Amino acid sequence: PKAETKHQLETGISLLLLDAENLKLDINSELFLASVCKYPLKFKMAFANWKNPSIGKQDIELYNRGYQLVHVPEGKDSADAKMIAFGACIVRSYPTVKEILVCSSDGILIHLCNELQNQGLIVYWVRRQGQTLHIENRNTGKLTHYSLAMATEVPSLEKVVEQIQDLIKNEQDSINTRLHRLTTIASLFQERSNITNKSNHKQPEIEEITPIIDNLSAQSIQEEDSAEIPNEKTLDKLLLKILQDIQTKSPQTQVSVSKLGSELRRITGESPNSIIKKLKLGSNFTKYLKSSPTFTLKMNGKEYEVMPLFSE
Repeated sequence: PKAETKHQLETGISLLLLDAENLKLDINSELFLASVCKYPLKFKMAFANWKNPSIGKQDIELYNRGYQLVHVPEGKDSADAKMIAFGACIVRSYPTVKEILVCSSDGILIHLCNELQNQGLIVYWVRRQGQTLHIENRNTGKLTHYSLAMATEVPSLEKVVEQIQDLIKNEQDSINTRLHRLTTIASLFQERSNITNKSNHKQPEIEEITPIIDNLSAQSIQEEDSAEIPNEKTLDKLLLKILQDIQTKSPQTQVSVSKLGSELRRITGESPNSIIKKLKLGSNFTKYLKSSPTFTLKMNGKEYEVMPLFSE
């Protein structure tokens, strides 16, 4: 026992004082407060008029979590007064205590905080504002914030910037990894083709595959970061470009309204009807093309075929 007492004197402990009439601490909040302390949280005391029906079943919950319950009679600031009286002589009752958590939003508790600091203790004043706990280290002035709604620490601006930078870096690494895999697949494809096509003396080159990979990469970036179409003129130019590209690749292809709309969605990331409504050019994509002086529609089976009246 003597050796254990000496060890405790060397290491120290933390102690929590809670005004249960003023502040409610759930288990997650308590664990966070314990993590703020340098020394282990060994003793927890809660002060309240436990006969008060507004307290509810806090006494049962806190008792099950290891709190010592201190009862005070009914009256304004009774719990605060008892906390101050008890806390002023805390070192005599708990000689190994090094840190104190004073949990109450009542301003009168600043007197207890000052007294404990004068006794050489590290004091944390825990107050609630809305859905946030503010933990103030009275010795250093450092503030820590804890979100009750999210059950997590509210990070500083510097930490938020670091987290955003980490997310961006991880996304870049992920894209680079996928591109590396595509290159590997292309190389394997070339090796396989070299084996199977020797009799024809025709060997697909890696240079033929690389542009496909580059195009896929550019396409994904374009889809993720597409610009909005500002006006009707820009829309018509883009639609003409889509028609031209399709007919260049497949001269015999008939471009339906649905195919044109699908290509427009792929490039802009928006549905054709959404673009038309946003630019206030009508109620839907098909009606716009019908009324447009740039395009003409021709019924082909069950679908309209789109053709330009002129091209620039």
